[in-house]
Amino acid sequence: MQFRKASDADVSSIMRIIKQAQDFLGEQGVDQWQDNYPNSETIMNDIHNNNGYILKKDDILIGTVAVIFGVEKDYETIYNGKWLSNHEYAAVHRIAVGSEYKGLGLASIILKNVEEICLNKGIHSIKVDTHEENLPMQKLLKKNGFQYCGIVYLEDKSKRIALEKLL
Repeated sequence: MQFRKASDADVSSIMRIIKQAQDFLGEQGVDQWQDNYPNSETIMNDIHNNNGYILKKDDILIGTVAVIFGVEKDYETIYNGKWLSNHEYAAVHRIAVGSEYKGLGLASIILKNVEEICLNKGIHSIKVDTHEENLPMQKLLKKNGFQYCGIVYLEDKSKRIALEKLL
């Protein structure tokens, strides 16, 4: 498998996976990614800001993630808890795996690759948020060593569960 930065040529394949994830969340009754987000503009911004990554197997794009280094404005205030650290961190967003590849541990492989990138940059913290009803994502994060830290609110006032992993 290959984990690398995404390019403009990957956008349609990334959007196919994002659409599958949107459909899955909708079928589960989770009100996340149901409002034309993320859209192709979001993904293009990830790529052009060097934040977009993909996982490929046998030349097929099977997973995607955005990894943002720097301050995440939505994470500045946390409620009903606190972050594990106040150090530099990477924020993980928009992680998704193609529906035909679910259950194979590929999202965990994506997270392991993100950890490696962080360590190579001397960053020892990864922060992430997810919808309180997105139980599959919460399970994935906890399985990969992320700890619940509290609640954050996104720019649109959406409530999210905040988790962090120290490396």
